[in-house]
Amino acid sequence: MSADGFVMLIDKEAGWTSFDVVAKLRNILRTKKIGHAGTLDPFATGLLLLLVGKATKIQEELTGSDKLYEAELKLGERTDTFDPTGTVTATSDKKVGKEDIVSAVMGFSGEQLQLPPMFSAIKKDGKRLYESARKGIEIEREPRKITIHSLDVLEIEKDRVRILVNCSKGTYIRTLADDIGEKLGTYAHLKNLRRISIGSYRVENAFTIGEIGGIVHNIRNSGISYGP
Repeated sequence: MSADGFVMLIDKEAGWTSFDVVAKLRNILRTKKIGHAGTLDPFATGLLLLLVGKATKIQEELTGSDKLYEAELKLGERTDTFDPTGTVTATSDKKVGKEDIVSAVMGFSGEQLQLPPMFSAIKKDGKRLYESARKGIEIEREPRKITIHSLDVLEIEKDRVRILVNCSKGTYIRTLADDIGEKLGTYAHLKNLRRISIGSYRVENAFTIGEIGGIVHNIRNSGISYGP
């Protein structure tokens, strides 16, 4: 943090897009020069880094950092988006044992190629993939090299599986959930997602939008100068 710019740690609530958070903070801080490092889907919660002022210069560096997620998978259902916002496209009543689940999850550790989902903001021939996906059009994609540094199974309760994922830039946890379901011979989708950290920044040190608004309000009333 400096007079010219700073990194703000936000604990994003469900329902907000990353752009919503940026727009809200621009209004609260009364500045236009704000960016973010690492998009979070609207249904997801957790750490979002806001870069204010000259801190936007390190956006690429922070976006490329490793990330830690806590994810909840629902077994037996596949959705077209691989997450809870989509339409269920397939179901299975296959029962899978806990040992098989742990084995399947742990099998995704390490460097690998991952096929990006159709419902993503990746551009193909100048168009976002999700634009084609919404029209029911499947576009050929190239697998991307990612690294899953570590995987831990936190809890297995009936058709719900909670995992902790430490991964590289470009990893889609939604795709990981779908792949785990396929490996188990059933279906799965990402039910909940929370980002715990980006590089050395952790969510326990973050503030909600409401808390930031209160802090800025108190600072303004005190007459203390802040920010870029």
